[in-house]
Amino acid sequence: MSRQHEPFERNPWVPEPIEANPAPAAVARPSYVRLGPSEPQGGRGLAPPSRGGLPLWTPDDLPTAAWWWVGCHGGAGTTTLHQEVVGGAESGIRGWPCRPDGGRTNVVLVARTHARGLTAAQNVARQWAAGYAGSVVLLGLVAVADAPGRLPKALRDSLRFVAGGVPRLWQVPWVENWRTAEQPRGGPTIRETAKLAADLTRLAAAKQETRC
Repeated sequence: MSRQHEPFERNPWVPEPIEANPAPAAVARPSYVRLGPSEPQGGRGLAPPSRGGLPLWTPDDLPTAAWWWVGCHGGAGTTTLHQEVVGGAESGIRGWPCRPDGGRTNVVLVARTHARGLTAAQNVARQWAAGYAGSVVLLGLVAVADAPGRLPKALRDSLRFVAGGVPRLWQVPWVENWRTAEQPRGGPTIRETAKLAADLTRLAAAKQETRC
């Protein structure tokens, strides 16, 4: 005859096990690399570039924006990023957007990853670091791929050198549709621009809170 097992009863002298806290939801990691200073270094005797850099652009009424896309050179990709990443503003003027009242504006520099683009980015970054970029808050540099595939080593080294002079670096890969389509489709169409949008939105909000 089979023996029936008695139901298990909890021992009153043994405390009930404590359930482990559920694992926290995964937090999206930023897609940028942080290498350089977060503030200009002009007080340390750093001189601006002898040539290159950008002029100060001070319109009578600068529109309010979470950040401004500023190209380090012609064809950097500011218009495309403005159409792909919601939240920023783009004037079409290669200059530091400065408020006439001296208020601070967030800026994201943009450059292509070819040699000319990286040289221009280096000059603009040095201008900012020397304190010759007005009252802007530089969020970082977006390096937009100038061709499909991996960067040659010489350009990778140059990019890392340039990135050492800005607060943050984002890299956007080659997107064939941006080359063949008359206009980008709008909205974040690839993973990298979606991450870029999330990073910039968060950074701009944090900067706004610190000013309040």
